[in-house]
Amino acid sequence: MPLMDLPLEQLRAYRPERREPADFDEFWSRTISTAREHVGEPIFEPVDVGLRTVDVADVTFPGYHGDPIKGWLLLPRERSARLPAVVTYIGYGGGRGRPYDWLFYSAAGYANLIMDTRGQGSTWLAGHTPDVFDGPVEPQRPGFLTRGVASPESYYYRRLVTDAVRAIDAVRTHPDVDPERIAVTGHSQGGAMSMAVAALVDDVLAAMPEVPAFSDIPRAMDIAVEGPYVDELVAYLKIHRHQVDQVMTTLSYIDGLNFAVRANVPALFSVALMDPLVPPSTVFAAYNHYAGPKEISVWRYNAHEGGQSDQQAEHLRLLRDVFEENR
Repeated sequence: MPLMDLPLEQLRAYRPERREPADFDEFWSRTISTAREHVGEPIFEPVDVGLRTVDVADVTFPGYHGDPIKGWLLLPRERSARLPAVVTYIGYGGGRGRPYDWLFYSAAGYANLIMDTRGQGSTWLAGHTPDVFDGPVEPQRPGFLTRGVASPESYYYRRLVTDAVRAIDAVRTHPDVDPERIAVTGHSQGGAMSMAVAALVDDVLAAMPEVPAFSDIPRAMDIAVEGPYVDELVAYLKIHRHQVDQVMTTLSYIDGLNFAVRANVPALFSVALMDPLVPPSTVFAAYNHYAGPKEISVWRYNAHEGGQSDQQAEHLRLLRDVFEENR
């Protein structure tokens, strides 16, 4: 895959205008407040999966509308005090899989909550959480980017962002987790969720969005060469030709640019310059609008996989800094 976007020097300066709904803050405040009104405590059920150095809990916590959301909590078995925690959000199409898929942060000595993704988990890792919505949903393309896209109230990603916020609420209740030392991360769709949470939850300590999707969405739809922007959103609007304005309005409620300007915690982004799914300019758009302290790892010759283990090494550096500083 060749370089398919702006030259790097132009990417570093790329800061497009944002399309922000007038009621953006009210919409998300109301959505999160309503979700928190639903009673129900997180459940952490210990499970023996054959690991000797990691304790695993099967997690169920209330998400959007109180819906039960699954996850895993992994804790290093040797621990003498409350641990800082990393909450991981999953890339598009994946579910929580098995605990063995997520050993990195617990091996580093941190608690790690992996949030299952409602309705997803049949593409590359299995999921165990159904998507539930209590109203009518318009016809959609296969996938999730057009599910309920006719309205921000019914849009799938309203539910998923709310689940992501409630995952923070959940992990903070665990007796072995330090509720004041929480960081968030994720790849692609998961990176988008980590940016949203950094904006919507005031006191997380750091965000680590890897090749984050769903920023500068109109441009992504114009220049992505494969993946869900093309296969779902563009294909949907080829049929629903008169819904362009309506769809773009809905998408503006989850566009990472509008979360980025509201996020103030230290952030470590990554971008891959040969990414055909998430165009690099859309990542830089979010990065350049991000309001807090920030840095970005640029992987010139990588596609959507990004920096992989090299980026993980950067994560450990940031986590050591923020967790030690806030001990």
